[in-house]
Amino acid sequence: MRAAARFATSFCITAALSFGASLPPHPASAGDVPTFAVDASWPKQLPNNWIIGQIGGITVDWQGHIWVVQRPRSLTDAEKAATLNPARSKCCVPAPPVLEFDVDGNLLRSWGGPGEGYEWVGREHGIEVDERGFVWIGGNADNDSAILKFTLDGKYLGQIGKIAPRTNSNDTTQLGRPAEMAIDKDANELYIADGYGNRRVIVFDATTLAYKRHWGGYGKTPNDDKQPPYDPAAPVQAQFGNPVHCIKIANDGLVYVCDRSQDRVQVFKKDGTFVTEWFYEKNSRGDGAVFDLALWPDPKQTYLLNADGTNNEIRVLKRDDGSVAGSFGHSGRNAGQFALLHAMAVDAKGNVYTGEVEGKRIQKFKLTNADALK
Repeated sequence: MRAAARFATSFCITAALSFGASLPPHPASAGDVPTFAVDASWPKQLPNNWIIGQIGGITVDWQGHIWVVQRPRSLTDAEKAATLNPARSKCCVPAPPVLEFDVDGNLLRSWGGPGEGYEWVGREHGIEVDERGFVWIGGNADNDSAILKFTLDGKYLGQIGKIAPRTNSNDTTQLGRPAEMAIDKDANELYIADGYGNRRVIVFDATTLAYKRHWGGYGKTPNDDKQPPYDPAAPVQAQFGNPVHCIKIANDGLVYVCDRSQDRVQVFKKDGTFVTEWFYEKNSRGDGAVFDLALWPDPKQTYLLNADGTNNEIRVLKRDDGSVAGSFGHSGRNAGQFALLHAMAVDAKGNVYTGEVEGKRIQKFKLTNADALK
């Protein structure tokens, strides 16, 4: 039995290393690496017989409210059966695309969809809420080449680009299926991970919406030349792959970008100067291992959380060197598991909020060690 146990342990370690996984690391120091437990009661039941579809984005605003953009059109007839003619069952009705929750899971506000004076996105993807009270919405359907700007109540204010076919990765007036946005409040600039069609980061003035600058992989000028499929054994590609899926700005001015399909995070200065890159689960193909990032809310922003929708886990990364300090999550549909983990956000108390595509749900994970916020 002891020999069998030694063989099983050796086999598991070898299998994990052959796929590119790392063994559970030793904590940076006892008690300071964040750990979490799922809150299966969050959110509360939606009103009006509503149900949500695929989650296109999730963020936390300056008040600690959680904003979700979801995809009503992703619901199947069985899921929206109450809307059929005749109704197939008493449940359910698609919820509006934009939902705002408090920390306890109460729905505070809801809106979204086509309106007067603008064209709504074809498939919702990405949401950001800034401290001035503006909501930014993106999309990744074929013609979603714009970011839309709204008030907190859903009043349309303007947009960058337009709902039309993308042009190229160096067009400064049109986007290309953008994935996510981030606000630099000090400079009043909007950064966009652009995205599913284009291969760049692009920056605009958040008030005038005027173009400021853009860059591609390694801070170079982007291009749209056809790239070979991702191969973990091949030399790394100079260009971003598609999608450029997330962007986050740290308090020290570093900009973190998800090059999802190539299993890497690239780090830049705000002017586009390349700093470094980190790879995770390099043997992950297809959708890739780097879906989203969230900055830890301690004073030094010690950690980054990395949502991985291919392996359905969240990694806790040390921000100073990108090393993995911990992880949680597993593929599945039980509470605390993930079915295509797509988006993630963290509030000031260290609670983690996640959104899934296949699972069509949002979840909350409570911080279980307060020392991680010191």
